[in-house]
Amino acid sequence: MKDSGNLPLCAPFYLLSDSPDAVHEVEKWLPRLHSVVIGPGLGRDDILLENAKGIIEKSKVKGIPIVIDADGLWLIVQQPSLIQGYPRAILTPNAMEFSRLYEAVLRDPVDSNDHHGCVLRLSQALGNLTIVQKGERDLISDGEKVLVCSHEGSSRRCGGQGDLLSGSLGVLTHWAFLAGPEKTNGQNPFLVAAFGACSLTRQCNNQAFQKFGRSMTASDMVLEIGAAFNKLFET
Repeated sequence: MKDSGNLPLCAPFYLLSDSPDAVHEVEKWLPRLHSVVIGPGLGRDDILLENAKGIIEKSKVKGIPIVIDADGLWLIVQQPSLIQGYPRAILTPNAMEFSRLYEAVLRDPVDSNDHHGCVLRLSQALGNLTIVQKGERDLISDGEKVLVCSHEGSSRRCGGQGDLLSGSLGVLTHWAFLAGPEKTNGQNPFLVAAFGACSLTRQCNNQAFQKFGRSMTASDMVLEIGAAFNKLFET
């Protein structure tokens, strides 16, 4: 992605090659990147997951914020220690992914009567990194507090919506990280970024649904990003 000055460079790595040089090739780009998004479109092939693991490790060394979604979360379920204790990581599980991750880390089933407590405990167990549990309401925690994003979306959730969330989170994380607590009312910048990305995704969903109804796709949502961003953050 070309650096446009104000736009952060974030990279969703679609590791669709079993090249033994994949990690080395990606590492060349890391000094230019402001955030890394790993998971969407990745797949669960062992070689691809090993490449993703290598990129996560290289990104941690450089202190780059990492957003992990989709099949990237499958990797974390298998190896929680890979991301444990890295506070610049954000995980974005849906209900099923959250359940798998919770049980892998805490060795207990999710308490369906205590969603807030579960997301808080999982964040704490992973070293207070940020968790975004996607659902009817998005629950966001850094192990210290839980934010609830209930911004109005629509009754239609389409495939690819999570990709929009993780991609926008890669951008907003960098912006919030640069701004720091002094410009986020003392809040953890990663919590602020997560709440913003959840709100943006829901607003895109709402606007697209108003136009296309049940035929709405993720591509329709992407076309709404500009207007949704302006409505939420620039008016």
